[in-house]
Amino acid sequence: MGAVGLNGAAATAQGSRETLRLSSIGWGLWAPVSASAIVVHALGGAGLIAGNAKRIERQDEAKGNTVIKTVVTVAAVGVTAYSGALGKKVYEHQDNPTESATEPASGTDPELAKAQKQLKYCQWAVPALTGVLIYLGAQQGEQQRPSQQTQGRFRSALPIT
Repeated sequence: MGAVGLNGAAATAQGSRETLRLSSIGWGLWAPVSASAIVVHALGGAGLIAGNAKRIERQDEAKGNTVIKTVVTVAAVGVTAYSGALGKKVYEHQDNPTESATEPASGTDPELAKAQKQLKYCQWAVPALTGVLIYLGAQQGEQQRPSQQTQGRFRSALPIT
């Protein structure tokens, strides 16, 4: 929504300074929602891990999936936080000319231009990482099928050699 809808709508503003101002305000308004979603996701994830601790311990696939999901979640939170810091830089430099919220113009301050270029990547990295989390969640759901759990239990019952 932000990369396409908000930044796209802000691009129709009267002038590049207004584009940066509107985009920054919109992203700023979205920040508490994003932070809340991160907290809820973390609490839910911790609850799922606690509730599935035995399955994760016995089933290698579930253990691997959980580790990967944790790493991807930490990466998504990191990119989100970094995007917020970049957004603050953009807001602080909103008096500069730009092509769009994430595209500098020829006269854009170098610090702003750098932040805009990084934001351009970050605004797509967050939904990409979220997509990976959705995929991994679906995969973990499939791993709860009785046939998958039976295989994990069978392997954990075998003596380790």
